[in-house]
Amino acid sequence: MTRATRSPVALIAMAIGAAGLAAFAYGSLIERTRWTLRRVDVPVLPAGSTPIKVLHLSDLHMAPWQRSKQQWVRSLAALEPDLIVDTGDNLGHERGLEGIRAAFEPFRGVPGVFVNGSNDYFGPVLKNPFLYFGGPSAHVPRSKRLDIDALHAYFADLGWLDLDNRAAAIDLNGTRLEFFGVDDPHKGFDRLDLITGAVDDLRADDPLGDESWPDAPREARGPGGRPTLTVGVTHAPYRRVLDSFVNHGAQLILAGHTHGGQVCVPGYGALVTNCDIPRKQVKGLSVWRHGLRSAFLNVSAGLGTSITAPVRFACPPEATLLTLIPAP
Repeated sequence: MTRATRSPVALIAMAIGAAGLAAFAYGSLIERTRWTLRRVDVPVLPAGSTPIKVLHLSDLHMAPWQRSKQQWVRSLAALEPDLIVDTGDNLGHERGLEGIRAAFEPFRGVPGVFVNGSNDYFGPVLKNPFLYFGGPSAHVPRSKRLDIDALHAYFADLGWLDLDNRAAAIDLNGTRLEFFGVDDPHKGFDRLDLITGAVDDLRADDPLGDESWPDAPREARGPGGRPTLTVGVTHAPYRRVLDSFVNHGAQLILAGHTHGGQVCVPGYGALVTNCDIPRKQVKGLSVWRHGLRSAFLNVSAGLGTSITAPVRFACPPEATLLTLIPAP
């Protein structure tokens, strides 16, 4: 068939095919490594508190050869964050820890907390991407087990605290940050029933009394009398988890997992979320409401992709610097 005899339908099909190939090339060769730092202020601290800089990292899906990603993450140490929050899916290859070590070593000595994602347990496998339109992805039995114990050991060596179905506290800039978190909800590893007990135990161990922080507004004081912020941390932002976190008093929630949709349509946004969070809250800072309570929610679009689906479109890889400031 010559150009002159091609039908309009054939020409349209060819144009669509060419546009699709161009979009795939851009998404896999350019946007996938267009590292982006998103900055946002979160008015969540008690009045009079000193601001706290939180670097939120998520979904690196690291492979050892990804030098550009490793170098860019290393460069974030120049931001001098007060705290690192890692919301999981660090590993993307059986030797992914090599890349994580290269990326995270400059943060040694910076306080941090972390939770697991499913890809910290299981290696990537090839999947049909159209299955995501049917709902959250399911476990693939042939997935290879990754060395999550070695990952945890490295994080412990950095001084970071494990929040997988646990609670922990850190004092930063005069504010007590009380954290609770869950293991990966996408695989059903979360134990929301343990949160209340974990937080109660944490507060029972607080050695400081009510007179330690006499200038703090009474409504902003924790059980120890200090200005206190309660933070929930999860990998996958499923509704049941977010609702439970708000019920347990979280004022700020951090999550990842969604990749921001990974492939988005300009002007429309994400096509899928890979969980049950509303599409409009698939990435960025928003407010999560449950009943009469609410919390700020930051969902990171993440820094990586599975090595079996190396493409992003209208959704560049990101880290987030959240500056926690006093509420008005």
